[in-house]
Amino acid sequence: MPHPRDLTVSAVQYELPADRIAQHPPVDRGSSRLLVFRDGVIEDRTFADLPGLLPSASLLVMNDTRVVNARLLFHKDTGARIEVFCLEPAHGGPVEEAFQQVGEAEWRCALGNAKRWKQGPLGQLFRSPQGDVQLFAERLPDDGHGPRVRFNWVPGGLSFAEVLARAGHVPLPPYMHRDAAVEDQERYQTVFARSEGSVAAPTAGLHFTPALLDALRAHGVQQAHVTLHVGAGTFQPVHADTMAGHAMHRERILVGREVVQLLHDSAGARPIVVTGTTSLRTIESLYWHGARILRGADPAELHVDQWEPYEGLADDRPGVREALGAVLRWMDDRGLDQVTGSTALLIAPGYRMRLANALITNFHQPGSTLLLLVAACVGDDWRRIYDHALSAGYRFLSYGDASLLWVRQP
Repeated sequence: MPHPRDLTVSAVQYELPADRIAQHPPVDRGSSRLLVFRDGVIEDRTFADLPGLLPSASLLVMNDTRVVNARLLFHKDTGARIEVFCLEPAHGGPVEEAFQQVGEAEWRCALGNAKRWKQGPLGQLFRSPQGDVQLFAERLPDDGHGPRVRFNWVPGGLSFAEVLARAGHVPLPPYMHRDAAVEDQERYQTVFARSEGSVAAPTAGLHFTPALLDALRAHGVQQAHVTLHVGAGTFQPVHADTMAGHAMHRERILVGREVVQLLHDSAGARPIVVTGTTSLRTIESLYWHGARILRGADPAELHVDQWEPYEGLADDRPGVREALGAVLRWMDDRGLDQVTGSTALLIAPGYRMRLANALITNFHQPGSTLLLLVAACVGDDWRRIYDHALSAGYRFLSYGDASLLWVRQP
């Protein structure tokens, strides 16, 4: 197995016809198809079958992040439409705190039709419970790290989260090639979303309904929530010849102590089924946080680098319970009720899953880091899975169908 630094994007390329990309959600949430892969066998099912497909003692991990209306539209006096897509706070720090800023906020943004907006403020008027609010956007000088925009609003009593909720639009992925509709306000959120901070949905979770979650509980499947705020980097294509030239995006995570304890107690004792690549990267990052602590580090918060799992000798790695036990002691020493921090973890062929036994996930773009993660789970069978999904008429990407992939054991 080559080192992931040496992997080429061509290793996870396939032909995805444009008409296979789902442009709208299914009529009924939860009516999606489900491709099941286990022990080399592919089976076609529906997502509603999930309770009967998971062992009754399983732990189901889900990302409870909530998508914010991060896409703002402005019009210049000339009529030109400028799109401002808020990506992350310009000066770093927790996104939760940035959303609570009042009166003014500075963000790194992706700009649509940027050549028409060199300088000068843009403005729009929106309604709020406090009356009309005037929102202004000012493009700041380029500092070499992507466009920065300063927002201010009058009157300034609203938080930036409230401004986006009323003035912004659902940030649909660029491959949908349409403006957000009324249905997207509900359907581009999971039914268990609660922690605001994502600019893209954790799409594997979109298939769940309250009734299905109840059915899973009745079947004995325990549910646990983690938070990873999905950044726009999740859509970032790999332009480098090899992964060594690709910088993984860093995303904010939060995990409560009771969930860390639950993962500690479940590891090796029962199947851990992970909903989405974001949940998988979160719980695997907890392991590497614990491994770093056991090596003598004393971090202020969780911080996992892109190549961390691939450095050093494999036989030096601690066991899962040992690593998560270290995380729990680290929390107790600091009086913490949750782990916070960020991860840039790259999961690619050559990576061995520490906690995840199965992954529920949608079908991903060719040549993406998300598809590298799938290949890490199922090996070269990823191509057979995707060939089957294409020939059997599955819908792809964010509003598409799902798969249940059991991780190949080393």
